Amino acid sequence: MKSKKPARQALPDLLKGVAVVLMIQVHLTELFAVSEFSENLAGRISLFLGGVPAAPLFMAVMGWFVGASQAGFGRQTLRGLKLIGWGFLLNIGMNLHLFLRIFNGTSAVDPLPYLFGVDILFLAGLSVIIIAVLRIFLKNRIAAWLAVAVIAAAAGKYLPSFEGGQPWLVYLFSYFYGLSWWSYFPVLPWLAYPVFGFVFFLIYEEFNLSLVSMKLKLKLAAVLLVIILITFKYGFSVVTDLEAFYHHGIIFALWTVIFLLLLTLIFSLIASRAEDLLPLKYLKWVGKHVTSFYVIQWLIIGNTATLVYKSVQLPALILSFISITAATSLLVWLWSKRSAFRYLG
Repeated sequence: MKSKKPARQALPDLLKGVAVVLMIQVHLTELFAVSEFSENLAGRISLFLGGVPAAPLFMAVMGWFVGASQAGFGRQTLRGLKLIGWGFLLNIGMNLHLFLRIFNGTSAVDPLPYLFGVDILFLAGLSVIIIAVLRIFLKNRIAAWLAVAVIAAAAGKYLPSFEGGQPWLVYLFSYFYGLSWWSYFPVLPWLAYPVFGFVFFLIYEEFNLSLVSMKLKLKLAAVLLVIILITFKYGFSVVTDLEAFYHHGIIFALWTVIFLLLLTLIFSLIASRAEDLLPLKYLKWVGKHVTSFYVIQWLIIGNTATLVYKSVQLPALILSFISITAATSLLVWLWSKRSAFRYLG
């Protein structure tokens, strides 16, 4: 008799769903919205919502799933390589219209930063591989993994720059650290978040945190909320400065971890009381299909951006968010059902 597969936990899927939907709105702010919107308070709030509650949350939850996975080194490494391959394919797909314009001479921009741009799928793939390698040596030692997270968050500020050097070195090292404008998610400091997620899974299992009472969760959430409110001005200023956000250091990484813990507690409390709400069900479904959702929304946004770059006013921006989210959801649903369609008729 086959052993029963463990039930998939709903909260991590819910958090991933929240993260990727927030990514859609921030991509629209960065690429579609007129400068008057993206530079005012509403635009900065959009950047914040598409900052800490998006990419760091997404990567932390990925680290949780890596910790929960029973896959060995080989399978994890293969998974990481697949994510890197998807990253290159996505770069081509999302910039296809731009590449065609460069090819036919209607655009004079350098295609290489768009072909080798360090988006989150590269970070995800490299992080999975790095964690798989380190797990051979560190096993499940929580203190050692915490040290890795801290080093990852801090080290990038102290490594030599390759800016202005050999172009191939600049492109190569941009995947790991550096200040290249196309290096959105370099391994340093961003590896810190999947490692923190991995650590949180180890702590969750070691200390059986599933048994923590509602009262204790509320107290902890209140403490974290006070810390975030006191320091919010600092965190907001970093997130809304994209260069500072993409290449931040240890202080902001620690602030982000506190914010993510608070966010996780809040959604845990909401989900425990309103699990059957349709929006939560939808977000959990999105989280379950997060990779295809992320790829498809970028294919739509990336190729449309060359036509409407920085020209969309707020009403049309809201309509764009609704229509692109709906179209992405439909396409992801069709993609998820593709196996069933093969047997129809």
